[in-house]
Amino acid sequence: MWLIGFGVVQGIGLTYGLQPHGYSDMGWIGPWVLDEIIGGLALLCLFYYIETRAETPMFNIRLFRIRAFSDGNIAGFLASIGRGGLQFMLIIWLQGIWLPLHGYSFERTPLWAGIFMLPLTAGFLIAVPVAGWLSDRYGARSFATGGMIMMAVSFGLLMPKPANFSFPVFAALLLMNGLGVGMFSAPNTTGIMNSVPNDERGVASGMRATFQSTGMVLSIGLFFSLMIVGLSSTLPASMSTGLQATGVPAATATKIADAPPVGSLFAAFLGYNPMEKLISRDTLASLTPQQSATITGKQFFPKLIWVPA
Repeated sequence: MWLIGFGVVQGIGLTYGLQPHGYSDMGWIGPWVLDEIIGGLALLCLFYYIETRAETPMFNIRLFRIRAFSDGNIAGFLASIGRGGLQFMLIIWLQGIWLPLHGYSFERTPLWAGIFMLPLTAGFLIAVPVAGWLSDRYGARSFATGGMIMMAVSFGLLMPKPANFSFPVFAALLLMNGLGVGMFSAPNTTGIMNSVPNDERGVASGMRATFQSTGMVLSIGLFFSLMIVGLSSTLPASMSTGLQATGVPAATATKIADAPPVGSLFAAFLGYNPMEKLISRDTLASLTPQQSATITGKQFFPKLIWVPA
């Protein structure tokens, strides 16, 4: 119960931390968010206190004395943060920039983003059974380490890719990342489960899953925060300039551009054209049909965040 309470409180804190507060583009310093995070940490400390004194603990803290168990869970936790962050970045990249630039409407981008990310899933499905079988024969450490290295290399190769990339190269890097994730996941799980006594494997499995789920949740707050910080420094100026160049009055363009970038990110994430949500109908009606069509078209918003992304 205490662990569930910690997860709920921290999840709420992370959600509100990404939303604007006062004059800030994010709410990490807001009292509500700080109360949620501090309260979650207090519940976690209480959970630790109770579990270390329970006769049959749900979360056996003593298992962390086993080095292979603790190291495997830490590695899985960090890999989960990296994997979750990459997926969110790729989704924004595809839905907010690449797919609209290639003629896909914003409403169709969630479906096609999933389709274009299938090489990532294919690599995972190929590597998991093979790596699991090989790790049973030759040991888990080398395969788990190799998988992490492959994931890191694929991250590094994705970083310099232009916003309007060549899909075959992009797909190859996604496949490489999926292979790395698969090479790491199965051997790491095997190493964790084999390190604990037989009667503790049910608890160990639940603890491993908890660390992975926590890493995915943290990745949302971490990577969305990084994206918002990056966009906050460049998007307002590029949006104001772009709107004014298309006929929007300077005062109106500045007001629209000052909107928190988290709204634009989540609009693109959910399959909406951000410009249709930011600009009022009255403003669009005051423009020529060609200007209005340009602003609400498939090319305008992707080119605004092309450089900031």
